Amino acid sequence: MTQGKIRIGVGGWTFEPWRGVYFPADLKQKDELSYMAGRLTAIEVNGTYYGSQKPETFAKWAAEAPDNGFKFTLKGNRFCTNRKVLAEAGESVGRFVGQGIAELGEKLGPILWQFAPTKKFDPGDFGAFLALLPEKLGSLRLRHCVEVRHDSFVTPEFPALLRKHGVGLVYADHATYPEIADVTADFVYARLQTGSDEVATAYAESDLDLWAGRLKTWALGGAPAGLPLADPGHGLKATPREVFCFIIHEGKVRAPHGAEALIGRVA
Repeated sequence: MTQGKIRIGVGGWTFEPWRGVYFPADLKQKDELSYMAGRLTAIEVNGTYYGSQKPETFAKWAAEAPDNGFKFTLKGNRFCTNRKVLAEAGESVGRFVGQGIAELGEKLGPILWQFAPTKKFDPGDFGAFLALLPEKLGSLRLRHCVEVRHDSFVTPEFPALLRKHGVGLVYADHATYPEIADVTADFVYARLQTGSDEVATAYAESDLDLWAGRLKTWALGGAPAGLPLADPGHGLKATPREVFCFIIHEGKVRAPHGAEALIGRVA
């Protein structure tokens, strides 16, 4: 059976505690992106959440990453999502998309729009926000996904709304955020956030085995057993899907080691 591509990584590449632990002690800081991108298959960029970048910066990132299917996923800017009325985010969304992300070309993965734990589900306003997300930037296809953190989103109406707009739902393995594993797009996006720096690979061997199996199930078009759904009555078409998975736990010193271990398991 055909399986979609599975890409695994961490959040960012500029992190001082990784130096001498994950990055070789003699590695120059300017070479950290190319080193990590050569060993992982995706990186989630957190900096775009806090501020804009120049087109030359995106072009530089693309040049330093390998031409082997590697992807950058970008966090949408906080000014788009941290607002009372999401329907009014059009100008901010346009500014984010127009800052130069097209320079990433085929190395651009999904854009992640992250919402605060206090943001509740308002179907009308949330639907208006989804309608603002462009499907293309010139000839470049744009894919979007959302990470929500309030229990009010655990309702069948939410994944149905995402499917209507072709937007992915981020599955969050987190201690307090709601777990919603519904598949709503032609890709799956998972953020594993319960790892520990007390474990050499962030997650225990048995947990990595479990997650490798889940990622493969998603990639084959299935739904992993045991993960909670907001709309369990929705029939899922068994179509191969691209899967993105990021190990991003508090501390995150061991996250790259966990990502490499997981990549080995799904290879």
